Amino acid sequence: MPSPDRSPSRSRTPGGTPGVRPLLRPHDADAFRHALRLARQRTGVRCVFGGEVGDGTLRLTEFTGTLTDSMSGLRVGAGRGLGGYVLTHQRPLAVNDYVPATSITHDYDNPVRQEGIRAIVAAPVTVRSGVRGVLYAAVRDAAPLGERATAALMDTARRLAGELAVRDEVDRRVRLLEAAAESPPQAPPSPRLDALRDLHAELRGIAHEIEDTALRDRLRHACDRFLRAETAPDGGQADPSPAGRPRLSARELDVLSYVALGCTNAEAAQYLCLEPETVKAYLRSATRKLGVHSRHHAVAAARRHGLLP
Repeated sequence: MPSPDRSPSRSRTPGGTPGVRPLLRPHDADAFRHALRLARQRTGVRCVFGGEVGDGTLRLTEFTGTLTDSMSGLRVGAGRGLGGYVLTHQRPLAVNDYVPATSITHDYDNPVRQEGIRAIVAAPVTVRSGVRGVLYAAVRDAAPLGERATAALMDTARRLAGELAVRDEVDRRVRLLEAAAESPPQAPPSPRLDALRDLHAELRGIAHEIEDTALRDRLRHACDRFLRAETAPDGGQADPSPAGRPRLSARELDVLSYVALGCTNAEAAQYLCLEPETVKAYLRSATRKLGVHSRHHAVAAARRHGLLP
């Protein structure tokens, strides 16, 4: 039986490559911890736990309601035990009594016995056809957990998968932005600039969808760093120093970034998940702060002040 591994985890990219520092997040453990809190609330089961998958192996790192540390850091191989079954088949599985169950292998019976667990259900966290983690809910008697608890755990796993997918997309687009900003301008430069403006607008739209406030702020800060690089004096644009620059809110800049792409109010509203009237109100406020009287002049003024690429 593999022994529990309590060594600190290395930082990794969203795809699981060790040793490469991600752009916006050192690890997704915070998302897993939030998912366990939600799973405990929604299933009504006190003992919930789980972990991430790396290099084809599930590592149990997050626990709520356990009585021992017998499973802490346990590495679960593909096809081994309940978690390994879920990892291999990419579908949930429940057993009413773990140790005598015939549907799974029994590589991890000792840690499970020490914790006193009997009935367990496990659900995969599937992102783009790959399992990124597994969530468990368990009780200490042999009574089935029931369809309600199983459905709630599966829904929590899907929500977590959605959050990880958003984080992956954020990292991918930030890498594209940084690579584009570091590359020398190509001739003719206009297609490159159009692409950068499109990426900038999409990143601001993605930031609005992220529930994690710190991650959302870091993404917007990355957009600001990109702007400073693109509006440097040697880049041929105006000096974007803060002196005299209008103070636009994050949502006003979100709206302007899509208006700059030629979007209508309705299209910008669709991208930003807002009502068209709300977009109109943000645009009206932005034009007033910029001291102009039309959407096109607002975009030009925002670029002049270094607020848009």
